[in-house]
Amino acid sequence: MKNQHEPTYSFLFLVIGLILINTVICRLAILLTPTGQSGVAYFYFPVAIMLLFTFWFGAYGAIAAYVGDFFGAGLMSGVPLDVSLYWAFANFWMVLIPLVAFRVFDVNVGIENSRDLFHLILFGVIINNVVSAAWGTYTLAAGNVILSSQMMGTFSVWLIGNIVATILIVPLALRHFTPKVRKSKLFVHNYWI
Repeated sequence: MKNQHEPTYSFLFLVIGLILINTVICRLAILLTPTGQSGVAYFYFPVAIMLLFTFWFGAYGAIAAYVGDFFGAGLMSGVPLDVSLYWAFANFWMVLIPLVAFRVFDVNVGIENSRDLFHLILFGVIINNVVSAAWGTYTLAAGNVILSSQMMGTFSVWLIGNIVATILIVPLALRHFTPKVRKSKLFVHNYWI
C-alpha cells in the first residue's frame, strides 16, 4: 500500500535540506577529487547522491540536484554566473531522465529484479550520463570555460567519472536503503507526492 500524502511544508524543508547537502558534496567533490585540464572531476561522486535523492524524493531531488550543482560546482568553483545557470542543467537532466523512465515504466526503486536493474543501467547509468556529459561539455565550451579542442577529453572524463560513481553506489544503495526510506512520509511515489 502506498503511503499517499499531500505536499506540505515538510517538503519545503526537505528540498532546502537536499539543496544544502548537494551544494556541500558538490563543492567537496571539486576540492577533493582530482580533475582534468577542464576542471571536471575524474570521479564525481555527487551524481550518485543526487540520483538517490531523486529516486527517493522525486522532483524535489531533481530541483536540489540543479540548485546544489549551480552553487557547489558552479558559482563556488569560479564558473561564471551565466554559465553556471545553464551548465547546472547537466545534473538536472542526469537525474530527471531516470526519474521519468522509472515512473513511466513502473520500475521498483528498490531494484528487486533484473527488469528493475536493466532500467537502472539503461536510464540511470548510460543514457542520463551521456546526455549530462554532452550538455555539460557543450555548455562549458559555449561559455568559454574550456576550449573547443578540450571538448572530447572533457566529455570522456565527465562520462566515465559519472558512470563509475553511479554504478558503484546507486544500485547497492537503492537495494539496501529504499525499504527504510520508503517507510518515511517524505518518500515520493510519483513526482511530487
